[in-house]
Amino acid sequence: PAEEESMHTQGVPEWVPTRDGRQLYAMVLPGPADGVGRPTVVFEAGAAATRSSWALVQPLVGEYARAIVYDRAGLGRSVRDAAGRTLDRMADDLNDLLDHFGPGPFVLVGHSAGGPIVRLAASRRLERVAGLVLVDPTDEAADVLFSRVFRVGEEVLIFVNGTLARLGLLERAFGFVLDGAPADVREDLHREAFTPALVATQAEQARTYLDELRAWRQAPPDLGDIPVTIISGGLAKGWDGMPARVRAAANASHAFRVAQHRGGRHVVAERSGHYVPLTEPEVIADEIRRLVSPAR
Repeated sequence: PAEEESMHTQGVPEWVPTRDGRQLYAMVLPGPADGVGRPTVVFEAGAAATRSSWALVQPLVGEYARAIVYDRAGLGRSVRDAAGRTLDRMADDLNDLLDHFGPGPFVLVGHSAGGPIVRLAASRRLERVAGLVLVDPTDEAADVLFSRVFRVGEEVLIFVNGTLARLGLLERAFGFVLDGAPADVREDLHREAFTPALVATQAEQARTYLDELRAWRQAPPDLGDIPVTIISGGLAKGWDGMPARVRAAANASHAFRVAQHRGGRHVVAERSGHYVPLTEPEVIADEIRRLVSPAR
């Protein structure tokens, strides 16, 4: 049908109100007719990423479940949050979005810095979360995150990204995210993913993020018995790879995290570095399917 042919790869747009009157931009793939009763899957992007970062994963999930992506405040098409971008506020925004699409259950999927956001949001409403899939997540068990070298490196990266964005060169530096994306998603990325405003939001998030995360080393969010799967990148080299030392620390932190959860599952995406949603989307979709449609 013509209507289906014209649908955006990531679904139908929907504006979602937050508790303080802001609007978050979401896109919804409704899933198959026989998917009624299955958990809805909601995706949380990384630190400086828009909803488009999930464009290769979401349609795979949409084949068997309702699949929703959105832009955090200040990213993509969502307006900025004048009150700041603490983990606390980002988790509240995610829960407001879940309220809008509720009542659940939900499977929450977070990449990179989005991992702690979904953990915190889930801990506040355990009864409606059917599982978490954390994709190469930032995790407080990785000591390297709290070193002076890491913090300075992050500050330098944000400064450089901001400069490139103002010069109109950021897309050239990170154009690899467009590779393999459908035309409509490439157009969204071109318009939204390389702007000075996006980098400003990244800087706002970074201002408190690591300090908040460090506090979790003593008191992490309580996830009860929610099933947790962590997918780690397997490569320490290449265009999206971490240095070998950092990769080893990250994957060790992932192994530690799943060990804290009964039935926790640790999967290594052997052909991927950090950007697993771009390089092995099928691995993520398969792990989500395990939670959405568990074997009987």
